[in-house]
Amino acid sequence: MTSVEITERRKRATVKDVAQEAGVSRGTVSRVLNGQPYVSEAARSAIEAAIARVGFVPNRAARSLVMQSSQAIGLIVHEPHSLFVEDPNIASILLGANEALSEADYQLSCLIADSPRDVDRLARYLSGGLIDGVIVVSARAGDRITAAVAELGLPAAFVGHPRDIGDAAYVAIDNRGAARTITRRLLDTGRSRVGMIAAALDRDSGADRLAGFVDAMGARFDPQLVQSVPFYSFSDGRAGMRELLERAPDLDGVFASSDAVAAGALEALREAGRSVPGDVGIVGFDDSSWALRCDPPLSTVHQPADQLGRAAAASVLAQLRGDTAGSPIVLECPVVWRESA
Repeated sequence: MTSVEITERRKRATVKDVAQEAGVSRGTVSRVLNGQPYVSEAARSAIEAAIARVGFVPNRAARSLVMQSSQAIGLIVHEPHSLFVEDPNIASILLGANEALSEADYQLSCLIADSPRDVDRLARYLSGGLIDGVIVVSARAGDRITAAVAELGLPAAFVGHPRDIGDAAYVAIDNRGAARTITRRLLDTGRSRVGMIAAALDRDSGADRLAGFVDAMGARFDPQLVQSVPFYSFSDGRAGMRELLERAPDLDGVFASSDAVAAGALEALREAGRSVPGDVGIVGFDDSSWALRCDPPLSTVHQPADQLGRAAAASVLAQLRGDTAGSPIVLECPVVWRESA
């Protein structure tokens, strides 16, 4: 094969090539590619067959300029890289959103904000017209990404309910109510010295779970039995449990604000020679894969993370069709009781 022949084979097929192969005009090919009407079934079939024969791949960037649409939705996760990999809830939200977007022929673009530099970069990126809307996970109050989304008027849905998003769409669970319910269930087992490892208090989910714990404890609430940690992570759970045990060695119950935190707390209890649930009863939150990997398996709250992602994606797609953001969506999150308490 000559160099000229190799070059010809590597040359990207064009709309003109498809039109010639199918025996139709380039305008007819464009109408089919853009999903427009007024094309006969015979012509449509011929064009689809020609696309397969010449190996034509639509140029998304060029199409975006014409259609003023990228067919891409950004999923912004404001978490450290390590937590993005560790947290199964994030993966479930991502997969649920991707399923809904795929069904609508949209592409999911995953964007991680791990540092202030990432936040600045993403705020600039959002203004570039490369995505049509966003799903935002783990936003904090005062988040610059939230402000950028509002300034640009991007169709958006938040997973969770930061207090400063105005009337923007969001999908969530009742973190406060669920935390209150599972704490009361733990108290009903006869525990008298119940503490909490409270993670992520800079966002609505963490703050609401702490509020639910306080509600359930009532007059028995002791602020000395609450240990705050930065993230919903195994390592923070282990460190938080060690701190609690130093302050309150007579502790006999713990509400950990996520399953990953509870798994870390279990490790610290094991290191300290405490049995679960014999000496200490422990409950988590999420009903993630962490819950069943623990020994004993965790009593926890079921968070329908994949449904949260799917509902957020559906909300953004609805806004792109011209619908209003609509009412907030709050999904059920029942308690799942297992051996850890």
